[in-house]
Amino acid sequence: MKLALGTAQFGLPYGIANMAGQVSQPEAKTMLQLAAVSGIDTLDTAVAYGESETLLGKVGTQGFKLVTKLPTAPEDCADLRGWVQRKVTGSLTRLGVSDLYGLLLHRPEQLLGANGKELYQTLQDLKECGKVQKVGISIYSPDELDPITKRFRIDLVQAPFNLVDRRLNTSGWLQRLKDENIEIHTRSAFLQGLLLMPQAAIPQKFAPWASLWGRWHNWLSDHDASAVQICLAFPLSFSAIDRVVVGADSANQLEQIIRAAGGAVPGNWPDLNCDAERLINPSHWPRL
Repeated sequence: MKLALGTAQFGLPYGIANMAGQVSQPEAKTMLQLAAVSGIDTLDTAVAYGESETLLGKVGTQGFKLVTKLPTAPEDCADLRGWVQRKVTGSLTRLGVSDLYGLLLHRPEQLLGANGKELYQTLQDLKECGKVQKVGISIYSPDELDPITKRFRIDLVQAPFNLVDRRLNTSGWLQRLKDENIEIHTRSAFLQGLLLMPQAAIPQKFAPWASLWGRWHNWLSDHDASAVQICLAFPLSFSAIDRVVVGADSANQLEQIIRAAGGAVPGNWPDLNCDAERLINPSHWPRL
C-alpha cells in the first residue's frame, strides 16, 4: 500500500474542506487500526501539527513508520545542536517511541543559511546514534531542491503533487530524486480538499480559476468518475513515488479513501495542470 496517513487533523482542524474539526482520541485509534489492517505502514506528523504527536503517542503507533518534521530553528539560537536534539527528544517522548523513520525540515532553506552545515551535521548525528533512520526536507516547490541537493545528501523528500500541481514531475525532479535513490513522499493529492468540493461550494476567492473547476467537474461527469478515486489514482500511478500522504477527518472518510485508492486508472487525465503559485501553494490562500 503506497498510501501514508497524514495526521495534521489529529492535532488541528486542518483543511479547507474540513467540516468535522479535530479528530478525537477514540476516532484516531479507530483510524490507526483501519490503516494497519489496510496495509498503510507510514504515519506523517509534525511538531507544528498542534497535539498530533501527543495524540499519536496516546493511541499507540506500534508497527508504523513515523515521519515527523522540525519547526523553524530560531535565528538567534545560540545552541543549534542542543535545540534540534531537544526538539527530537520531545517528539520521541510525545510519540512514545525510541526512534523515528524520518525527520524532515519544515523550512529546508535553513540549510542554506549561516548555520546550515551545523544543522545538517546534527541531523546526521541523529542518524548515526539510531534515533532517526532517514533525514530529509519538506518542500513547497521543486525550485527548492537544486541548491540543497548540490550541497547536502538527503534521504527523503516530501513535496506537493496532484492533478493541478504537477511541478515535481514536469520539472524532471521526480525522476532525478529517484535516480539518486532518495525516497519520495507526496502530499496534497486533493489540493487540501478543493478538488473534492462541489463546484458551487468552492470559496469565491478561487473564482479566478473558475475555468479549471469547470473542466474538472465536467470531466468527472463525462467519465462518471469519483473525485477521490481520480485524485488518488494520479499520484499512485507514478512508480517513482514511494508514499502518497493523505489526511482524513474520520475513520469513515479514511475507509472511503482506502477503497478509492484501489480504483482503476483512466486512459487520460483531466487537463488541470496549473503553475499559478497563488493557487497551488496553500500558504498563499489567506491572502487571496
